Amino acid sequence: MITGIPFEILFAIGFVILAPFIGAFIVGIDRKVTARKQGRVGPPVLQPLYDIFKLFEKEKVVVTNEVNFYILSHLIFVVFTGALFFSGGDILLVIFALTLAHVFLILGAYAAVSPYSHVGAGRELLQLMAVEPMLIIAAAGFYMVTESFAVKDIVLSPGLPVMTIPLIFVGIVFVLTIKLRKSPFDLATSHHAHQELVEGLTTEFAGPTLGMVEIAHLYETVFLLGIVWLFFASASMPWIGVLAVIIVYFLEILVDNTTTRVRWQVMLRSAWLVALVAGAVNLGVLALM
Repeated sequence: MITGIPFEILFAIGFVILAPFIGAFIVGIDRKVTARKQGRVGPPVLQPLYDIFKLFEKEKVVVTNEVNFYILSHLIFVVFTGALFFSGGDILLVIFALTLAHVFLILGAYAAVSPYSHVGAGRELLQLMAVEPMLIIAAAGFYMVTESFAVKDIVLSPGLPVMTIPLIFVGIVFVLTIKLRKSPFDLATSHHAHQELVEGLTTEFAGPTLGMVEIAHLYETVFLLGIVWLFFASASMPWIGVLAVIIVYFLEILVDNTTTRVRWQVMLRSAWLVALVAGAVNLGVLALM
């Protein structure tokens, strides 16, 4: 506790304030590395922030008034998800809040009268279905290791969780590619201009509305990498988790630049197969220990 303020509240406030800038830096590095791999110089590292500022300077134009409500709700719940996670809250509630955030994004895309956004919304729903089983299995794995769903208890538990649930960690890294919207699973929308001209579920979003989607993506990127860090959480050696996050994210960049987009059936089957094999086997071994 610092000056009467609990650490949990301080971490939540820190996430709300700092996550967009940290996320923009991470995405900027991503673009820079991707450009280098393609023989280009690439944009400045802080270009994601410049792009968002430009979006909020544009005229506020929406197809229907409901779109802004859904997208604002999406942003609020993404921020709530990360704040709850970094304040040490219940990981099951974190997962449910993240799911609700993406439901609002899907509703926003369906509210826009466009066949492209509707197709993107359908694909986003499929990605949600692909990822959820692995996230629930990860929460169960953390509970079986630490006997608690609280992120705070997982961080303070002795040892590294990844040593006991390595297969679940592999499964989370696999579905992380889907959540970060990277190839070969960038089916609903794309963050790289070279992949497609039509942006899927964000096709009809523009100006401040699209800006809110991009800010939510920055928050979510930091939160998702926080889950990776949780597998290596150690009160005495926090740098191990930071190193793991860097390695995993560069692996995601490598996969993004060396693979081509697959069909949604392949994404769904592969994600569920990984959840069944890696997740269920790891939980089974824990139950027998």
